[in-house]
Amino acid sequence: MGIGSGIVLFVLGAILAFALNVEVDWINLDLVGYLLMGAGFIIFLISLVLYSRRRTTNTPPDIIE
Repeated sequence: MGIGSGIVLFVLGAILAFALNVEVDWINLDLVGYLLMGAGFIIFLISLVLYSRRRTTNTPPDIIE
């Protein structure tokens, strides 16, 4: 799960919520779309935070004898 999967979930959710005009009796596709968009956004943010934390390194100063 990374930045790409967050974007994919968000796009699939947007398609379900806004572009699809299908009525199904047993599930509300708009709600599923909004849930997927929320999950994709959260995964995207978590991936960005983890990526930024991975990129910072603490190196000790060189010891000169």
